[in-house]
Amino acid sequence: MAVSGYALVPLVFFLFSTFVSSSTSASGFQSQSQSQSQSQSQSRINVWPKPRTFSWPSSQASRLSPNFSITSPNHQHLSPAVARYRRLILTEHHHPLVTPKHVNITGPPLETLTIFVSDLTAPLHHGVNESYTLIVPSGGAANLTAATVWGAMRGLETLSQVVWGHPLLVATGLFVWDHPLFGHRGLMLDTSRNYYGVEDILRTIGAMSANKLNVFHWHITDSHSFPLLLPSEPDLAGKGSYGSQMQYSPADVKRIVEFGLEHGVRVLPEIDSPGHTGSWAEAYPEIVACANMFWWPAEADWDDRLASEPGTGHLNPLNPKTYQVFKNITQDVTALFPEPFYHAGADEIIPGCWKAEPAIQTFLSNGGTLSQLLEIFINSTLPYIVSLNRTVVYWEDVLLDANVKVDPTMLPPEKTILQTWNNGPTNTKQIVASGYRAIVSSSDFYYLDCGHGDFPGNDSQYDQKPGTDTENNGGSWCGPFKTWETIYNYDITYGLSDEEAKLVLGGEVALWSEQADPTVLDARIWPRASAMAEALWSGNRDKTGMKRYADATDRLNEWRYRMVARGIRAEPIQPLWCIRNPGMCNTVHPFIKQ
Repeated sequence: MAVSGYALVPLVFFLFSTFVSSSTSASGFQSQSQSQSQSQSQSRINVWPKPRTFSWPSSQASRLSPNFSITSPNHQHLSPAVARYRRLILTEHHHPLVTPKHVNITGPPLETLTIFVSDLTAPLHHGVNESYTLIVPSGGAANLTAATVWGAMRGLETLSQVVWGHPLLVATGLFVWDHPLFGHRGLMLDTSRNYYGVEDILRTIGAMSANKLNVFHWHITDSHSFPLLLPSEPDLAGKGSYGSQMQYSPADVKRIVEFGLEHGVRVLPEIDSPGHTGSWAEAYPEIVACANMFWWPAEADWDDRLASEPGTGHLNPLNPKTYQVFKNITQDVTALFPEPFYHAGADEIIPGCWKAEPAIQTFLSNGGTLSQLLEIFINSTLPYIVSLNRTVVYWEDVLLDANVKVDPTMLPPEKTILQTWNNGPTNTKQIVASGYRAIVSSSDFYYLDCGHGDFPGNDSQYDQKPGTDTENNGGSWCGPFKTWETIYNYDITYGLSDEEAKLVLGGEVALWSEQADPTVLDARIWPRASAMAEALWSGNRDKTGMKRYADATDRLNEWRYRMVARGIRAEPIQPLWCIRNPGMCNTVHPFIKQ
């Protein structure tokens, strides 16, 4: 049912006041000691990501009625979510690896949950209110109050995680008040280098929703393939994809977008250009410079390469047909994706590629520069994207690249967001200090593909004498592997003033697919993406300011186990023995003194 925003205020205040005396902050965590970790792990229930305020003071539970029902407003996207969660709650029968002890089973079975939503019309855009309050009393109906349907979905996920066992038990005497620290909590997946089926993408979005992530950044195209079938430019996929069975049709996109809405996940498309466009040359060879050329000729220095990895091609900004094709693509993509953000790429302009194009050689010989060439492209495309009522997201290179970048006056901050991937907090600082909003995807912390080696063959860096110490041996350009703790502990606003931090919209983990495909998808992403999910939802520190990764270890173990039971093939983070013996696998000796 719906209630007005004004009605919500006294209701939430009353509910909070009722429980505040026993409420404990989500950031009020146990000490790092082994004994406390053991005892408290055994007497609590786990919710991931940890809510901002979670109170279960009496360790009570009641049976869940087999006829449990959920009453909610009728809504195009909330109603399917309600049906889905009711089915999950009644059928999951989760058995915790560490069963909560000393739980007092009392009171009548829980029969109903009633959902109150104040604003049923708020769209799933950046900044939408995702807050919720969940009350499960010791007797009577449970209540979930949310500002929007998207907050209600977050609350339903929390409810599903406080139900366990066979017969089913539900925590009672429970109070949760929750909302995210950051509005943009995303995952980027590259579907150009290797193809992922629609079911793989849907499973990923479903897992994102369970982790309260809310942006699926879909890096659809690149130099390697163009898998998106567009009505205005069918030859791009027809000739540039890996084949007819490795394409995404408009019907596929509609299904993915709708699935995202029903799970509270925005689908943000990226069509990267002017770099990373070699696949466009299969349909339009005349608009792509250096297409299908060897990426790093034997006679060339690294600075004269044509690409940073195999797969060459940059759009030619001097060819008018480039913009005809670009506009057709952009118009189709904005029609397929309702998301107000449009990711236009603009990363990794490689000078050698543009210099290989005769028309560009003439432009440069007449006094032009590569940065001016990029400015021509941005000035010819950004206004068009904006005219379609979109905010443009670019990779940071367009402003920060050492060799090829545009003048900041060409990037209006009110219409431009920059996504950072290099140099950790240094580049984040540069972006926000320049007045731009930032999305953080630092490769030092958030790149999930790192640490599996570089993929070019005939690579002599892996042929080293025994005992030789090389930082790249077995690693990659962004190695080492990013552990879940590395991801969890990263503070995306590190080194920023309070005003600068306000410009950080949030962050995204990224899975580039040079060495990933559906066979390893789940394990590459989960549960490491879960680590970022909690850090961006409720933070990575306790109320004293101490990092809470010791507490998070046992909880993430449990959550990973539950994800696997839900069909997500997440990799383990510890032996099962550690899970059965909470705290015993921690170290109490600091390896790095703070």
